[in-house]
Amino acid sequence: MKKIISKISILAASALVFAGCEAIDPTNVVNPNLSEDALIGQPNSAEAWYWGMERQLAVTANNNLIISEIVSDNYVNTQTFFNQFLDGLNVDYQDDDIDDSQFHIARLREMAIFGLEEILPNDANATDVQRSEFLFFRALSHLLTGMYYQELPGSAGGAVLSREVHLDAAIQYFTESNDANANVGALIGIARAQYLKGDVVAATSAADAAIAADAGAGFVRYITFDPQNSRGNSNSNNYTVNALQDALYDRGSFDDLQPLPSLDFLDPKFVVVSGNEDSKIPLLKIEEAHLIKAEAQQSQGSDGDAINTLTDLIGLVATRPTITVDDGAEDRTQREPGSRPDSTDITVDGIAGLVLYRGGGPVTIPSVSGTSYTAADLAGLSGDALLDAIYRIRQQVFIGEGMRSVDMGITYVVSQNEQLLNTDNVSADMTVPDLPPFLIAIKDNVDAITYDEVARTCTIDNDITAIIVSQKATDYVCPFH
Repeated sequence: MKKIISKISILAASALVFAGCEAIDPTNVVNPNLSEDALIGQPNSAEAWYWGMERQLAVTANNNLIISEIVSDNYVNTQTFFNQFLDGLNVDYQDDDIDDSQFHIARLREMAIFGLEEILPNDANATDVQRSEFLFFRALSHLLTGMYYQELPGSAGGAVLSREVHLDAAIQYFTESNDANANVGALIGIARAQYLKGDVVAATSAADAAIAADAGAGFVRYITFDPQNSRGNSNSNNYTVNALQDALYDRGSFDDLQPLPSLDFLDPKFVVVSGNEDSKIPLLKIEEAHLIKAEAQQSQGSDGDAINTLTDLIGLVATRPTITVDDGAEDRTQREPGSRPDSTDITVDGIAGLVLYRGGGPVTIPSVSGTSYTAADLAGLSGDALLDAIYRIRQQVFIGEGMRSVDMGITYVVSQNEQLLNTDNVSADMTVPDLPPFLIAIKDNVDAITYDEVARTCTIDNDITAIIVSQKATDYVCPFH
């Protein structure tokens, strides 16, 4: 019964927030059978609103993770079912996917504000834990904005704020969330926001606090999905299946998203759990605190300490769960035999063991975090070689979680809908993309590979990690440098 009530609560909570743009008041009621009075002041309304925000998080993830993975070098999009422009770094303010991305982030923010200002004060059963969660979601909306955008409004129809202002807001609300109810997720959120700001001291402090609070428990906060009660399509407010799982696995032989061959052993990270359950996606996990700490140590010349931190990380990753899946339908050929590496005897940039053979039976994939690195691989590394290893490990650990595009310095723009409906605050220059200059020359070949089926070798045409490290002094990448 509790699960059924939760699902009904999700629908009720979400009904008060309807589709629109930043300039539309999300608390307007469009369902004639449901008013704010039906929720505000009612017993346990905070519980209902919490599930509504969890639901909105799933929708927000669906509208951000796929495009983030496509625009990065993690995946190449080989079909027309998903965005065909971002794979070539064509960031366009008229792109519906970019509009959906920022709308759903804003919707999450407005739901959190409504919960804090209207729901909690009027629910006699509200708890500090619920207040902490509402603050967490408010912080998360600002963190996602700072990750994916140079600037966006900070309120419905409001002024456009810089990414730094959004990151400061994320830090403020994550801190308040942790004060209301201590939680590791909020500390990791603070660490990420401080990392993106380039504040080595504050980011390291938050990372250390998260590691200490976790106490070796292996913290993960997940995005959860509800395919059983989902309906509509990817732009619908009722779309709560795991859409990235759909892109990576569910569509089988369509082969929509093909991983960079050096990441083949990590794909598909998300698969069907059961007939009515999709994979969860990590939202925040303790691995990030270790990676931030290691990069901070490397940036300050403490290479030995960074290697020790990365060694701890590799030990943690080794404890993470795996999934065994029959992925034979995807076979990596794209119906063009010999077009992509598909066997364990193939080397990628001279490295063996990165490609799996899917035609020979089930394969085993890390479902939370995975890496090809061992402690021995780190021995003797220093300077840029160590920084290179950090970013390769980051790419592996965070695959499928929307982080690689951020590491590449890619951001989106204010959408056309926002420009048209928020004319007092959105100027034309805010719709012009700011792509890293070092990526522009290769924008059509970010995912390009050269595969020799006879020689059994594969080469990544443009080593994006090496480019990131070489551009560490620019404002686009490597925040601590």
